[in-house]
Amino acid sequence: MIDYPLQSIIIAMDKKDLPQVFRILQEMKSQWQDETLASREKDPFRILIGCILSLRTKDSITKKVANHLFSIAKTPAEILAIPQEKLAEIIYPVGFYRQKAKNLREIAQILLERYQGKVPDNLEQLLELPGVGRKTANLVVTVGFGKAGICVDTHVHRIVNRWGLVNTKTPEKTEEALRKELPQKYWIPINNLLVLWGQNICLPRVPRCSICQIQPFCEQKGVEKLQ
Repeated sequence: MIDYPLQSIIIAMDKKDLPQVFRILQEMKSQWQDETLASREKDPFRILIGCILSLRTKDSITKKVANHLFSIAKTPAEILAIPQEKLAEIIYPVGFYRQKAKNLREIAQILLERYQGKVPDNLEQLLELPGVGRKTANLVVTVGFGKAGICVDTHVHRIVNRWGLVNTKTPEKTEEALRKELPQKYWIPINNLLVLWGQNICLPRVPRCSICQIQPFCEQKGVEKLQ
């Protein structure tokens, strides 16, 4: 691994750069295998359950466990019919599987009692479900329903701060800032594009700035080592 010196002139990304940046992201996307939940699922219920399973779990494991679960239970009623201990066994490979099994059954019951077994398309209602945070709620709203929202995970939070597009400390604050700074046409695609970019180019510890086509627009904030 080679440590490259950081650029001497600090550049912060400007809104006028965004069309070119998103063109690069979209063009590069086809080079990588897309295992993200957003690329696999469009049904709101499957997205919701997949997001719950994915917490602290690798995408490859989440995909395998979700497919196994959906082969057994495809609806809230079918999930609720599985005893909690049995459900925990089914989803065992994911992290915090016991708590997630509890949350899945509680979610299924709420969906049946309040929403006729359907997933609500309202952010506030989704946030009331056990184990559902803003990332999950926004992914359901954007990918499952095609409604405006910004799903901010660790990749999105890290990368837009490195760019200098925002200056925030938490994903929640990043979402708030992006709702002001990011044109709405980029709201839905930003998560999928930056997850892939973060997995392949803008790595958490040692980003591959030397081959990054977005580097000319990027502040490289917080970057100490490059490869």
